[in-house]
Amino acid sequence: MNLNGKKVILASNSPRRRELLAGLNVEFTVDTRTSFEESIPEDVPHTAVPALMSLGKSRGFWRELAQDEILITADTMVLLDNLIMGKPHSRQEAVEMLQSLSGRTHTVITAVTVRDAAHCETVSDSTLVTFRVLTQEEIDYYIDTCKPFDKAGAYGVQEWLGYAACTGMEGSFYNVMGFPVHKVYDELIKFARY
Repeated sequence: MNLNGKKVILASNSPRRRELLAGLNVEFTVDTRTSFEESIPEDVPHTAVPALMSLGKSRGFWRELAQDEILITADTMVLLDNLIMGKPHSRQEAVEMLQSLSGRTHTVITAVTVRDAAHCETVSDSTLVTFRVLTQEEIDYYIDTCKPFDKAGAYGVQEWLGYAACTGMEGSFYNVMGFPVHKVYDELIKFARY
């Protein structure tokens, strides 16, 4: 991918985001230093939370960007019945999240912010995901095997649970993984021209 000499910085610890950005044949470095602390204001609609978090991570980046740098930040959220599911803080919380998602359809929203020294764009994508009914044994097996404590909603669609239990999806698979690469690609093309 020709970025006209621009250097891309991915501000994310997610191995999935690194893998997906690399899939666009983009050379990039990873730098996650930020002063941003996540907190959700009560008056923000749930569907707008990922965009707010992604933009906050971008603005909180630890230094000014050089003229030839492009910074990418992202945030993913699972939404079920107007309840936000972030990353589980304990095994019990992961169990409760997966029990809630069992046999239901939920929404995964990922927002990505692309910024350079003069421009800033935040884009979001939504995907509907349906799980079949999960047994307690399956939930325990998945949590103990894959340890999904770094994933919104306590699951990774690219892992065992996605193979075994995802019965339907409306929207981008990669968005559910936490990085809507088709939208990232469009933004990078735009930023390469600035």
